[in-house]
Amino acid sequence: MHMDFSFNIKKTKFDDKYNPSTDTRLTTNFANLARGEHRQENLQNVLQMIDRRFNSLAGWDNHKADRYSVELEIVSVEMHLDSNGNRKVFPLIEVLNTSIADKTRGEHIAGIVGNNFSSYVRDYDFSVLLLNQNQNHEKFRVPERFGDLHGNLFKAFIHSDIYKRNFGKMPVICLSVSSNRTYRKTGNYHPVLGSEYEQTEFSLTDQYFGKMGMKVRYFMPPYAAAPLAFYFFGDLLSDYSNLELIGTISTMESFQKIYRPEIYNANSPAAECYQPSLKHKDYSLTRIVYDREERGRLAIEQGKFAEEHFIRPYQDILERWSAHSPV
Repeated sequence: MHMDFSFNIKKTKFDDKYNPSTDTRLTTNFANLARGEHRQENLQNVLQMIDRRFNSLAGWDNHKADRYSVELEIVSVEMHLDSNGNRKVFPLIEVLNTSIADKTRGEHIAGIVGNNFSSYVRDYDFSVLLLNQNQNHEKFRVPERFGDLHGNLFKAFIHSDIYKRNFGKMPVICLSVSSNRTYRKTGNYHPVLGSEYEQTEFSLTDQYFGKMGMKVRYFMPPYAAAPLAFYFFGDLLSDYSNLELIGTISTMESFQKIYRPEIYNANSPAAECYQPSLKHKDYSLTRIVYDREERGRLAIEQGKFAEEHFIRPYQDILERWSAHSPV
């Protein structure tokens, strides 16, 4: 059985008129916010949150805190498979791309691609494969070669010609820190990323992104309530400008305040020795409606979709390709 594949990119503007397309993962944070009776108010509020946070971090030559505005587009990556004459298109991942409008200079500045990260195959790995593996076991076990296929698919996209034609720098993914780990503040401080935290043992998510070729560092930006996990290639502190980093921080911290308010909208900032908890009670809610229960349920449904339409039909050849992947 022979298989060739290529990637295709679709870009959708994320603004207050955004409606999720039929092939968008509905567990995606921006898709969740864009449904229901409060959809337009949700979108307007989150975009305002992002802009305000950006201007609070980019305070130089910005006395009224209104110089910059963040513009977002959803980048949907499709995988086109040709197997023995049969052509199949499968939705692979979705990320966000940022750009910054500088209203003082009247120009646009390219931001960082990545930020949010959504993947059908990751849904399969965490919500189907991992769940089934541990259904009848008292001790938690990780399946053999967990994340290998997903990691190799991601690296193949990052090194593809279509990625290089569309984006000038490698992606940065920004996620919540793990509630199963303890983080300790170091003496390292960056003017935009803030105080660096460390931990002694990588979480399963950290390990999973490691399979994607990405390293991780944890920083709590100025005025934030908790550190964020930044997954990256190369050198996070040297490869990106301050404005590029602020675009990612302002976007992802705003999302985290909405769907992890116990951690990122806590009323007291993280201590020097910090363990995140979703059981924390001292936090504030935003005025933005977000259905966290639906997100968890849909992750399982969409993981099963990936299993039915991608993993099972192409399992043998995907495993052979992954075992000999050049990236």
